[in-house]
Amino acid sequence: MRTGSETTEPHPIKANIVLIGALVANLGIAVAKFVAAAISGSSSMLTEGIHSLVDSGNQVLLLYGQHRAKRPPDALHPFGYGRELYFWAFVVAILIFAVGAGVSIYEGWRHIREPEPLRDPLINYIVLAVAMLLEGTSWAIAVRKFDRERQGAGWWRAVRRSKDPTTFIVLFEDSAALLGLIIAALGVWASHALGDPRIDGLASIGIGVILALVALLLARESKGLLIGESADPDLLAGVWSVLDDYPAITSVNHVRTVHTSPEVVFVAISADFDDSLPMGDAERLIERIEADLSARFPQLTSIYVRPESAECAVRHPRPVLRPV
Repeated sequence: MRTGSETTEPHPIKANIVLIGALVANLGIAVAKFVAAAISGSSSMLTEGIHSLVDSGNQVLLLYGQHRAKRPPDALHPFGYGRELYFWAFVVAILIFAVGAGVSIYEGWRHIREPEPLRDPLINYIVLAVAMLLEGTSWAIAVRKFDRERQGAGWWRAVRRSKDPTTFIVLFEDSAALLGLIIAALGVWASHALGDPRIDGLASIGIGVILALVALLLARESKGLLIGESADPDLLAGVWSVLDDYPAITSVNHVRTVHTSPEVVFVAISADFDDSLPMGDAERLIERIEADLSARFPQLTSIYVRPESAECAVRHPRPVLRPV
């Protein structure tokens, strides 16, 4: 009996304007910050330059991950390469922690131990103002995109439910960048106002701590996607609802799903069919179920239906939708 259907091509992963916009902004900001740091000798400005450079590298890696994830299935990877994007998202989290946070904290500690003489901070303020404008623009684009995707759900719940790491990584990176700019500006101002260059080093450490916290959060979310997360509860409920429309199904034992990329879901269904149903009719019924599910939920590119008696199957309860 044929119990599965599968499309030959995975869902396309769309080019991300959020990533491209963030990359262009961060490259320009990084150059400006390094120039300002060289002129002023500011530790927090140097840290901010490293931060922007790391962010630029992260966007390149995510774009590369998107490109690699578009490859079609083959004999070695029959469900495609979509989850490679999750691998590169995890690498990004590691880079933020190891390079961004690590270097920032080290630079801050070094400037506290060996403070440099204060110089004219004007160039710092100019660069920080321009950087805040560019980062704010990138942040606003990421917020608008994420706001459309969350569909009324709370922000934190939307992050936990999101299967596309590119959106929430850029959102968190830009949020951390804006906080870092504010801390850097306060550090530069306080260093000159109080005549103590060590304050600038403390600001650098503060930026590093923020990056470390963001990196740990991103690593946690990316790890879940890399291991394999189930589909959104709304999609699961929709699959169960479709199965309810078939009287010949006496019991649904379980519906198991896993994302193989942000927009592609594998689903395996175990159902108990009416014992009086002839085998030929059961095959045609399974074909109709698969066609129905594919039509209603295009992201279900691999659908497998397994006839299994309720007594022998491992049963999973029907998901209960929570209010957003």
